[in-house]
Amino acid sequence: MSHTNLLYHLVFATKDRIGSISPTWESRLHGYLGGIIKGQSGIPIEINGIEDHLHALVRLSPKRAIADVLRELKSDSSTFVKKEFDRSFGWQKRYGAFSVSESNVEAVRRYIRNQKEHHKRIGFTDEYKRLLVLNGVDFDERYLWG
Repeated sequence: MSHTNLLYHLVFATKDRIGSISPTWESRLHGYLGGIIKGQSGIPIEINGIEDHLHALVRLSPKRAIADVLRELKSDSSTFVKKEFDRSFGWQKRYGAFSVSESNVEAVRRYIRNQKEHHKRIGFTDEYKRLLVLNGVDFDERYLWG
């Protein structure tokens, strides 16, 4: 038997980073995303965001590739939102997925839980670039949002 603890901080934005996640249904979206993660044999630890993007701290199964998890997460949740709330809703193609050590779980949970307060001081574009730098991810701004 293998032993794994695959923790990820996932970040993804709405299509064109338009503020289309409504406070009236965001909690239902968060719950739906958690259900998708559970359906993939994962554990949702914290999910939150603001109108134009989401953060999720999740524990994932080693049987699923991160790209497959994100593709299913975004596709299924987009279908849900279109059906239930907003026919024009969509997610940006790109995403961020950053590994998290067990010793940092509580700090990441707090960070995700406090998104609304956090974004009173910093916009999503700057936040995302900062996450990329902090996680040692090289990027070209020309292709950041494609």
